[in-house]
Amino acid sequence: MGEQPIFTTRAHVFQIDPSTKKNWVPASKQAVTVSYFYDVTRNSYRIISVDGAKVIINSTITPNMTFTKTSQKFGQWADSRANTVFGLGFSSEQQLTKFAEKFQEVKEAAKIAREKSQEKIETSSNHSQASSVNGTDDEKASHAGPADTHLKSENDKLKIALTQSAANVKKWEIELQTLRESNARLTTALQESAASVEQWKRQFSICRDENDRLRNKIDELEEQRSEINREKEKNTQLKRRIEELEAELREKETELKDLRKQSEIIPQLMSECEYVSEKLEAAERDNQNLEDKVRSLKTDIEESKYRQRHLKVELKSFLEVLDGKIDDLHDFRRGLSKLGTDN
Repeated sequence: MGEQPIFTTRAHVFQIDPSTKKNWVPASKQAVTVSYFYDVTRNSYRIISVDGAKVIINSTITPNMTFTKTSQKFGQWADSRANTVFGLGFSSEQQLTKFAEKFQEVKEAAKIAREKSQEKIETSSNHSQASSVNGTDDEKASHAGPADTHLKSENDKLKIALTQSAANVKKWEIELQTLRESNARLTTALQESAASVEQWKRQFSICRDENDRLRNKIDELEEQRSEINREKEKNTQLKRRIEELEAELREKETELKDLRKQSEIIPQLMSECEYVSEKLEAAERDNQNLEDKVRSLKTDIEESKYRQRHLKVELKSFLEVLDGKIDDLHDFRRGLSKLGTDN
């Protein structure tokens, strides 16, 4: 049947630094699967964890191991065969408690398995001694009775069991040697991993410095690109300005051509201008005479208006006198009429 998983969880795996024996070195970049396995054939228990194709934990549980909680989410145990100390960081205290309880259960089961194995070895050894003694007796009494025949049959069975036990012991020795070689390889891999970690740290430091340098270079290039963009914008503006100036220059050249053409008819224009000036002077003189006449007419009009106002005043005075005389005439008539009436 082979090994069967009996408990599985996830945790961050650490190993003690082999040089300082104090600091923890991460064995996994992230939380990985950590499982308890039971080997039915060997009647043994192991803790196994694999990160990708790399085995980071291969620890056989023995009765003398102890799992210690160093914090609410971290625990550790020492493996003398692997010559290291494993540490597990869990995401919660409940996971740590379950793992510790399972460790204690597996430890007790490993203790019981060892005790049973020792009992089998002692029983096999006793059977071997009894078979040796019975064999000597059989040689001395080869013609014994039915009881001796039964004992001989039992001795044969014990011999077979002893042979099987010796074969099992040989098998266990081979498996033990295999485990030792595996642990040696794991130790070597652990040391290589630690060396690789140090190398990775150095490479990471170099890469980080190189990254910082590249970032600074990128910042400089970004600044230069901004300056280039600004210069391009200035060049674009200058090109537009040059095009505008060229257009203005073409317009000025056209105007200059027109002026040159006009300059050819300037003498004729000058003579015409002199003729027009003479006419203008004559017109100005005529205009001055007309203005003088207008001022004279305005003066006559003012005098006429003054005379009209004076005549109106005189006429008003005459009318007032006439009204008085008319009133006097009416009074005289009324007086005559009264005198006629009296007579």
